Amino acid sequence: MERVSLSDSNATEAADGVSLALLAGSDSMNVQHFEIDPGATVEEHSHPHEQTGFIYEGELTFRVDGEEIVCGPGDSYAIPGEQPHAATNRGDDPVRGVDIFSPPRENPSWQD
Repeated sequence: MERVSLSDSNATEAADGVSLALLAGSDSMNVQHFEIDPGATVEEHSHPHEQTGFIYEGELTFRVDGEEIVCGPGDSYAIPGEQPHAATNRGDDPVRGVDIFSPPRENPSWQD
């Protein structure tokens, strides 16, 4: 069994105002904590990984297929692999949550 505490993980700034921290993982999936500051955007991107997530603080507006979907505390979501998507924090508070990726994904950097 692997145990990883959020307080022991090193967050990476993947984009301005977007922090990601890898948590526990296995050969087939991993968990990643995210924090997205007010006004910050994760630009449209896609990846081969299936992505499911859960938001426990704040509200995040996803854009998928031209549709906007708002997720808030207690909401979960699933994004198929290769599905282009983006997300923006339009609120006044940080958005905090966790994503699970299958297969496992490393912390990306969208700043390049």
